[in-house]
Amino acid sequence: MASNAFAGLLNSSADRHSLLDDAQGIVAGSMFAVLGVTLLSGAGLLAGGTAGLAFLAHYATGLSFGLCFFVVNLPFYYLAFRRLGLAFTIKTFAAIALTSVLSEFVSGFISMAHVDPIAGALFGGLVIGAGMLALFRHRASLGGIGILALYIQDRFGWRAGFVQLGFDGIILALSFFVASPFIIACSVLGAIVLNLTIAINHRKDRYIAM
Repeated sequence: MASNAFAGLLNSSADRHSLLDDAQGIVAGSMFAVLGVTLLSGAGLLAGGTAGLAFLAHYATGLSFGLCFFVVNLPFYYLAFRRLGLAFTIKTFAAIALTSVLSEFVSGFISMAHVDPIAGALFGGLVIGAGMLALFRHRASLGGIGILALYIQDRFGWRAGFVQLGFDGIILALSFFVASPFIIACSVLGAIVLNLTIAINHRKDRYIAM
């Protein structure tokens, strides 16, 4: 009986992910996110969402990005649990924790001597967007604004990418206190690429697996 129950967790179907599917999706999505953050950081850019808040805290205080990212997301777990369920909250916590940990160590494995800000915005935004798509499709997120955007999409039908883009604009406006206009312009470009990637590719009517 126990072996049958365990086998059931590993069997995916057209409308439901298996435990192994979710684990792969969370790991892959987190790795994409870290790679994208590395590209943005290498170009001296900022980001939107809680990653953007973490970048602001990192640049302002000197604390590591991984620690700032983990702490900034803590208040949003309650919303995730209340509105999107325990499974979503657990998977999101795993994705945030993995992203935070990987961010601490990735510089020891990947070194970028120079990243052009425009290229960093284009490639970094696209890679983070791909990572968030992987997480969204396994009912997880990178926390914070992503949780709120998914809730608003589920509740009101507004595209998650466009919702997040609006919040990102506010966060990036705060970046004028720590970055030059050119860096902020490139950061806005990265946010647009990221959120258009989500808005165009993440639709409930096109992808229904849970």
